[in-house]
Amino acid sequence: MSPTLKKRLFLALAAVVVMSLAVPIGASFLQGFDVPYENHAYNGRFTFVRVKFEPTQWGRGPYQWGLDLKWNHDYPQAERNLMTILKHHTSISPNMGKSNIYALDDPELFRYPWAYLCEVGFWNPTKAEAESLRTYLLKGGFLVVDDFITEWQWFNYVEQMRKVMPDYQLVELDVSHPIFNSFFYIETLDFEHPTLPGYQPVYYGIFEDNDPKKRLMVIANYNHDIGDYWEWSGSGWVPIDISNEAFKLGVNYVVYGMTH
Repeated sequence: MSPTLKKRLFLALAAVVVMSLAVPIGASFLQGFDVPYENHAYNGRFTFVRVKFEPTQWGRGPYQWGLDLKWNHDYPQAERNLMTILKHHTSISPNMGKSNIYALDDPELFRYPWAYLCEVGFWNPTKAEAESLRTYLLKGGFLVVDDFITEWQWFNYVEQMRKVMPDYQLVELDVSHPIFNSFFYIETLDFEHPTLPGYQPVYYGIFEDNDPKKRLMVIANYNHDIGDYWEWSGSGWVPIDISNEAFKLGVNYVVYGMTH
């Protein structure tokens, strides 16, 4: 067994252990559990914005799986690493360090045209959050959705997006879409999930006026977790060549979102 395969197997087994530990803990564990953060004051520079939400129950037992809040996966190292790449390889001068974190119904979100939302299998926005996200997108905001796998997480994402954009369709994207050539030229979308290589990533978009020729407002990385590649890059846990491709995707997402 290759060292890379051993590392991936270790991460997958670790995830299973965490899930098994979560079962008896119960939702009460998350009461008072929080992620301390301090947002950058608005200064006009690009800021990585991470969306926070109240995670729903998994639907099997009285617990909310995991010892975390779901939206905080890979925080803060993923955004720190991506901002370093963005600073070194583009003319964008981002706010470095941690991301800003906002709920979808926070008016401060509208200062920032780019946002990242992960673990949407556990996402269930309130009416106010759904309406705010709809307004954000239609006003020109761009949303990256990441880190969700399996059919039940996909179905939850689709159901929740219907609250946000009830008349809009999810369109599967291929490598010919301009977002994959907005800065780096992406030759192939043949990635694999960083810890669960059996899942084949698929990319879906929501377009302005439901027209694929118009502005892409949302890109969803289904069966994928590019935030994991960002977080663990340089650690030896994930292949360098694939983490480089994940950074290219991230930079392209930023450049596209900021120019369309």
